[in-house]
Amino acid sequence: MARVLICEPHDDITALLELVVRRLGHEPVLYTGGPVDQIGIDAAVIEPGDDYGMTLAKRLRGHDVPVLFTSIYPANETALALSPAAYLVKHFPLYALERAIESALCAVYEPAATAGV
Repeated sequence: MARVLICEPHDDITALLELVVRRLGHEPVLYTGGPVDQIGIDAAVIEPGDDYGMTLAKRLRGHDVPVLFTSIYPANETALALSPAAYLVKHFPLYALERAIESALCAVYEPAATAGV
């Protein structure tokens, strides 16, 4: 089970993202502010337009944590420069989010699994 950080300013969207993460068998961790360096996150779903979103995404990418952006706005150069695992424009189908989360987590865990081969 992976820990997926959710940083979304709208409570209804946060609840939906949390439901999707749980349905995939992972633990959602809601971002409430503060440092994230020591909380053991495997991936993050972030609204880049949120006040904390881009700052948080930059910090997580600095630790090689995959970041998925979900926004009502199309991707801009700043967001794409962080090499997000996915950039989904709302209203996206939930299966697209599910696939993006699983793909990001596979990228995290596959290198570790093949390192001993």
